[in-house]
Amino acid sequence: MFILKALVQLGLAQQEITRASRYQSQLSLFSHEWFSKMIIKDLKISSQNVCKNHLLTETILENNKNFNILFIQELLWSVIRSISSTTSAERDDVISMLFHLSWITFARYSNNCNEHLRGLTYINSKLISLCFSLRKDIYNHKDINLVSFVNGSSIFFLLNVYSDNHQTALKYLKDTKAELNNIIIIMGNFNIRDSNWDPSYPHHLIHADNLLEIADSLNLEWSLPITPVSTRYTDNLSDSNSIINLIFLRGYSEKFNFHLILPDMRGLSDHVPLIINIAI
Repeated sequence: MFILKALVQLGLAQQEITRASRYQSQLSLFSHEWFSKMIIKDLKISSQNVCKNHLLTETILENNKNFNILFIQELLWSVIRSISSTTSAERDDVISMLFHLSWITFARYSNNCNEHLRGLTYINSKLISLCFSLRKDIYNHKDINLVSFVNGSSIFFLLNVYSDNHQTALKYLKDTKAELNNIIIIMGNFNIRDSNWDPSYPHHLIHADNLLEIADSLNLEWSLPITPVSTRYTDNLSDSNSIINLIFLRGYSEKFNFHLILPDMRGLSDHVPLIINIAI
């Protein structure tokens, strides 16, 4: 039984080992001329809070294979099986998220179903040669995915954020200093209503100032959509629709102020997808 459990744990750890191997590959990257020829000119990215809906996540993965990157917030982690424990009479739960053959998955793994890891990034498997890696050595937080990749002779960074109503992730980013010269985008669900980006909301919050300060420290600016509409919709008559899903880009990006919000594509979530195609 001990051997069986060890094999299961080894399988669960395989993803982390694979990511570590990719990162080690980056360190020796520049000694391999072949990799320097792997260059992309732009990235097509989608971001959505799926509200822990397994079916919606499955649909997104299956129907969005023309995208390069999918940022998911509030994904569903579930118990996929239980195995016998070698330390107690109770069985151990095996926790996992949704995998898909067309996508490489980047998320912090937890064996605790109650820890609620709320950020996950899917990379299209066609881009595997760009050596994507989850950079927990820079940001190590359950609701933050910092992913690096190599394009030509440069390393770039993408940031997927879920910040809850207590602004846990935002406080972490504010307190964690990182020198990231080549971060090209921050997307996510920030749970901050503010008059800066939501004209229907008359108040200004300190959290918005903190978020803009973080973005500025990374040389990014808040990007306006082509058509400013709500990003979260409610069925509660005492509540109102809001703009809390945001994008931050380099100000000189040719796609700055040029992303789309798609209310008709939100599916089973109360949050809508945001999509953008950015030049590298």
